[in-house]
Amino acid sequence: MARKRVGILISGRGSNMASLIARSAQPGCAYEVACVISNRPDAKGLQTAASHGIATVALDHKALGSREALDAAIHEALLAHGCELVACAGFMRIMTGEFIGKWEGRMVNIHPSLLPLFKGVDTHERALEAGVRVHGCSVHFVSEELDGGAIIAQGVVKVEPGDDAQALAERVLTVEHQLYPAVLDVLAQGRISMRDGRTVYADDAAAQLSILQDG
Repeated sequence: MARKRVGILISGRGSNMASLIARSAQPGCAYEVACVISNRPDAKGLQTAASHGIATVALDHKALGSREALDAAIHEALLAHGCELVACAGFMRIMTGEFIGKWEGRMVNIHPSLLPLFKGVDTHERALEAGVRVHGCSVHFVSEELDGGAIIAQGVVKVEPGDDAQALAERVLTVEHQLYPAVLDVLAQGRISMRDGRTVYADDAAAQLSILQDG
């Protein structure tokens, strides 16, 4: 069976992108990374992708001037590289409803909190301020509501006494690097889908992506 072609959207260093690329090189992985697209031409992740022989597309959102223009350019690049799925990996731009609609059910994102808690930015600081005892990350389908799409899987870490935002972020990131490639692989196998705004799992897909914990 042909592997699903994935386009990855980034804005910075692309650490989650690197974990997705690493998984794609493993035997039996159901997806291949067709291209990496950034809205920042200086994003370090573009160099990482290129070092793996992956096509890169650098788009300057400032030069393009509008969300509509950026989204149109991203869509064109995804189609040009034959992408069937889209993975947002630290992509820090709000996308238009028109663009999201074109990729509905085929575009996923990873967010550094246990959604629906702490949507948006500064999630680790806000988790500590709220006094939660567990924190983590969520992979979800992208919808027009920021960080509001159907949740696919979550990974959990304990909040330890004395944690600061950096320490917490590092532990969450370790789980992100495990969870995101696993979800994308199962999605590429066709064992996860979105129906009526909810995630639908085939056979044992939900169990395979059961909540990861850091012990």
